[in-house]
Amino acid sequence: MNAFSRRGACPALSAPMQTGDGLLVRLNPVAGGLAPKSLIGLCESALRHGNGIMEVTARGSLQIRGLTADSAGLLAAEVDALGIAVRTGVPVETGPLAGIDPQEIADSRPLAERIRAAVEEAGLTPRLGPKVSVVVDGGGELAVDALTADVRLKAVRTVAGVQWSVSVAGDSQSAKSLATVDEDTARNIALAALRMVAEKGREAHTRELSERQLASLAGWHSFAPPSVLRDMSGGTEGGAVGRQHSPIGLFDLSSSHALGFGLPFGSMPAQNLIDLAAQASDLGSTEIRLAPGRALLFLGLTASACPPLQASAAALGFVTKAADPRTRIAACPGAPACASGRIATRAIAEKMATESPDLLDASLTLHISGCAKGCAHPGPAGLTLVGDENGAGLVVDGTAKALPAGYRPGYDAARGVAGIAAAIRNARHPGETAAACLTRLGTTEIAELYRRN
Repeated sequence: MNAFSRRGACPALSAPMQTGDGLLVRLNPVAGGLAPKSLIGLCESALRHGNGIMEVTARGSLQIRGLTADSAGLLAAEVDALGIAVRTGVPVETGPLAGIDPQEIADSRPLAERIRAAVEEAGLTPRLGPKVSVVVDGGGELAVDALTADVRLKAVRTVAGVQWSVSVAGDSQSAKSLATVDEDTARNIALAALRMVAEKGREAHTRELSERQLASLAGWHSFAPPSVLRDMSGGTEGGAVGRQHSPIGLFDLSSSHALGFGLPFGSMPAQNLIDLAAQASDLGSTEIRLAPGRALLFLGLTASACPPLQASAAALGFVTKAADPRTRIAACPGAPACASGRIATRAIAEKMATESPDLLDASLTLHISGCAKGCAHPGPAGLTLVGDENGAGLVVDGTAKALPAGYRPGYDAARGVAGIAAAIRNARHPGETAAACLTRLGTTEIAELYRRN
């Protein structure tokens, strides 16, 4: 085993990361998915060597928690014995339905593999930071627009045929567009951008590239006029109209179906996952893919197999509806599972999802963090509850590291948020989102609502 990875690094199978509940490893199968039998074997290994909790991250990676130095080595050996090859190096991510979605513009996997190989051949992996990533989006029904990346490549239809729109530093909305080019040029631009980042050091990202460097990257090819860009629905290169962002639900794959289920707050006991995978296998599922948004996609299902599998998933506690309020909450394991946790994050999250579901519309993310590390949601959220020595602090439009605007006892945090939800319910204008209403109320008023209720 290698030395434990530092916080902020990616805790690969060969370099687990120390957390408050032991060591954590993260893995992504090279094949893109797992056979049900393989996932069952992996869960059984997690039960033997970890704390029995399986997680799927916001970016669609599988995590196993509660390992020790010895058991992490045993887990790695068993993963190898199961024949599960896992990815290493710079993450080059594709959509969870890549290659099988009948609506996709192009299969993104060949280009992604070419970029991975080029990065390795250029020796860039050790020179790039652990959070540097590339997204290759072939289009299709299930969008990956929310994934941030240093380099984004998206398939688009043009008068010249299928080409790739290349952008840097952000998600689909915030990334800076560079050019729309053929596959070879797209690969070259991606590699050139990563070289520039590597030259700046392991802490660098493409957001730090200068305007001159961006112009140089764009100069690989002239910009295509917007009028020639057409995706499969006749829109512009921003994406096909009607693309679904949630991986939870039913997807038609022409000759078969896929069903997506979410893990509540990204976490599920390994035994529950074993039970669902066994049921899926009995119903004919051939592959299970990890999906961004803390979800799993069960592939190869017939239409008649979907209702019983959905019923089983619901009974086991999985999220089976995209509108479930639990999808709007990011919560780490918290106390007592994690030694760093000061509040019972999952219990608070469950209570809020049940008692204040109308607060959690599509505009608002709620982050519940057991401590100031903010592991479950490093970026800012509309509302964040963070545990510290003073109880459960409330941060408005910030991260768990920010100074809380108000406190209340951790065991009573859900009641404070319920007071905010009630105020929004009364104050919201017709058509106004929860996030917009919070902005109008202001931090001072929100903090007072949290403290006094």
